[in-house]
Amino acid sequence: MSSTAAPAAAKDAAKPKQAKKNRLSGGFFRFILTRFLLIIPTVFILVTIVFFVMRATGDPISAAMGGRLTPEELQRRIHAAGYDRPLIVQYADYLGDLLHGDLGTTLTDNQPVITILTRYGAATFELAFLALIVALIVGIGLGRLAARKRDRAADAGIRTFAILCYATPVFFLGLVLKLIFAIWLNILPASGRSSLDSEMQFTRLVSPTGFYIIDALQLGNTTVLIDVLRHAVLPALALGLLTAGVFIRLVRTNVISTFNSGYVEAARSRGVSEKRLLNKHAWKPALIPIITVMGMQIALMLAGAVLTETTFEWKGLGFMLSQYLKARDFVAVQGIVILIAIIVAVVNFIVDVIAALIDPRVRY
Repeated sequence: MSSTAAPAAAKDAAKPKQAKKNRLSGGFFRFILTRFLLIIPTVFILVTIVFFVMRATGDPISAAMGGRLTPEELQRRIHAAGYDRPLIVQYADYLGDLLHGDLGTTLTDNQPVITILTRYGAATFELAFLALIVALIVGIGLGRLAARKRDRAADAGIRTFAILCYATPVFFLGLVLKLIFAIWLNILPASGRSSLDSEMQFTRLVSPTGFYIIDALQLGNTTVLIDVLRHAVLPALALGLLTAGVFIRLVRTNVISTFNSGYVEAARSRGVSEKRLLNKHAWKPALIPIITVMGMQIALMLAGAVLTETTFEWKGLGFMLSQYLKARDFVAVQGIVILIAIIVAVVNFIVDVIAALIDPRVRY
């Protein structure tokens, strides 16, 4: 090869790397920017829907206080709050307050809605995180096993279990778990986030986070940590198994599909063991659909948290949402629903980014 041909060959070899870099810096970041900008109209539409649905039955004060105040006092409070103005004017003012971080004040206990969100939000996020761990461990583990034991008794049993997990209402599953583990076996607590002794220990913290597991670690008290984890087992199982049923079916279907692909058949023809085919060739592609649907499943978890927290008296946003719905405090309900909507939109954005990093085919 001549001295001039060698640099030319090196230059040609560097072109694909440069092209790949350009695609990552161009197409990938355009994809990320597009997905991020979509959060704004998504949240705006959800805020608009929630606002007008909450007003469909009338003004919030009449809904919450009607029958407990005299007509004169009721009208005075409606006028003071501005709920007798045109609906479009109320909506414009609400958007303005929302942009400044003001979600209003609850009607039943006269607290800023943002205070309710910060006080009880940590409990819901902690429960959702623990439930997601349960869903991933159970869903991925059983899904892989079902794929390996395809069309055998173990596969049929796991598929039946997945259907039951997905189809059983979360509150019913919670009651069954309480009956078995809290009443019959008496090995786990039936309700609450911790015992009274642990709650007293948490008052010693200078800056509690509201995440009881983190707060227990801050205390350095193993007894408190074990108590918190014991209280979390049943709610996390009830909520996590709901999503685990979806993950089992996704993992099984996609692992089996990958097993039938050409490159796996080529590896099999070379004498590669089935276990290695699963772990080395079929497993990573099967993760992509799980990550893709994870955002939707987290949204379902937050929705299921309302029933789960009510069943186990786990005082988070779901529990408070049920209480404010009973009291017809639509200002509080509106604030909680909007926060959940924002969280779901942000989580879906993060999931889209992760999916795009793993599988470039999702970028467009």
